[in-house]
Amino acid sequence: MGLSHRLFEGCPMKFLNYQKSIPIVDYFDVIVVGSGPAGVCAAVSAARQGMKVALVERYGVLGGNLTAGHVGPILGMVSKGTMRDELVSLLGVPQNDMIGRVGVAHDTEQAKIVLTNFVHAENNIIVFLQTVVFDVVMKETVIKGIIVSTKEGMKVLMGQVIIDASGDGDVASLAGASWKKGRDDGLMQPVTLEFTLTNVDESKAIVCIGDVDDVTFDGMRFLDYCKHCADKGELPAQLAAVRLHRTTRSGERRVNTTQMNYIDSTQTADLFKAEVELRDQIPIVTDFLRSHLPGYEKCVVSSSGTTLGVRESRRIIGEYVLTRDDVVFGRRFPDVVVHKAEFIVDIHNPNGAGQAEQKIQYCNPYDIPYGCFIPKEIDGLYLAGRCISGTHEAHASYRVMSICMAMGEAVGIASSLCVQKKTSPKNLDVVVLQQKLEEKGIDLFSK
Repeated sequence: MGLSHRLFEGCPMKFLNYQKSIPIVDYFDVIVVGSGPAGVCAAVSAARQGMKVALVERYGVLGGNLTAGHVGPILGMVSKGTMRDELVSLLGVPQNDMIGRVGVAHDTEQAKIVLTNFVHAENNIIVFLQTVVFDVVMKETVIKGIIVSTKEGMKVLMGQVIIDASGDGDVASLAGASWKKGRDDGLMQPVTLEFTLTNVDESKAIVCIGDVDDVTFDGMRFLDYCKHCADKGELPAQLAAVRLHRTTRSGERRVNTTQMNYIDSTQTADLFKAEVELRDQIPIVTDFLRSHLPGYEKCVVSSSGTTLGVRESRRIIGEYVLTRDDVVFGRRFPDVVVHKAEFIVDIHNPNGAGQAEQKIQYCNPYDIPYGCFIPKEIDGLYLAGRCISGTHEAHASYRVMSICMAMGEAVGIASSLCVQKKTSPKNLDVVVLQQKLEEKGIDLFSK
């Protein structure tokens, strides 16, 4: 065990009373925390409504899992007319079906440029890179601002509406919202570091998009072959599901295979522990591909994620909690703000390799209602992305990037309406929001 982890064990908790006057940077109409697929769309959609927007990002690049996380393809589907369509087009990838069989993984380096320009084109967005939220400003149960750590020290950003697109629900948690993690036993889906291989021979190299794929190799289903190799010790047991995606560049594969279980991304001690393990797995997977799969004999790792790919952490409890039945049976809601969301219930095994469930659970296109985006106890705050209100099973469907983009756009416009009408998220007339979304060409009510 490394020194960094020993320091956390057995240390009695001590406290330091600390008081300091912190400068208020500015007052914003809308503050968005997190610039992943949900956050970028929230910020841009609010700015296009004339709002003065702050976009706060803890890394030095915009995009979250689209860039720093190295995640691709852009999975999932939503109804027509959302910002998801605009971004996918800008990124130059084909329109995927819900599980990515049609599309390919985008170029993460190009995505950094695309997303930077996507945000920079809106003059009323102020971007705070390498800025971490560590506290909130509250007036009773209403959030009024955030306290951040920047290269210039601590700062306060005040806002009329705050959007938590942090992934982990950091802002909502700091504000005192209730949350849950994982399934009933608390275990969450494993973390992954995705990486990209070059020098792959396209005339021979296999593609496997995941558990929905029945592609065969060596006389058996490819994923069964991988499990067979793991059983023989040719792959570590937790790496028994090897997922290989095409990218927009010929001769490349995006590899979604490394895995570490029992990691909580909201616990500091777990982060570097996972980083060490997953970095060590990358050459193991690469060597396996070179020695076992035609077309991969000369493959080389060209890039990898600069942060953990986290599938699951806090799910904030909202006015409505989306359920497994809601997503499986394609439930419609009168307060719909994201329509025809669709992806499988994709639960990566919290306690081992592969999927948690033996049979793939497909979903009918479902609605995500307004209540999923509002923390139950807190006002002045919207949720967007994988931290919205839902069960462990429902989360496994809506957590993917296409659906998160539509979420971000919806709450970005909702925030703008709150400012314009001098109301709060809990009191906004959802019909007015729906009308605004429809005016933008977003399909909310088709069968």
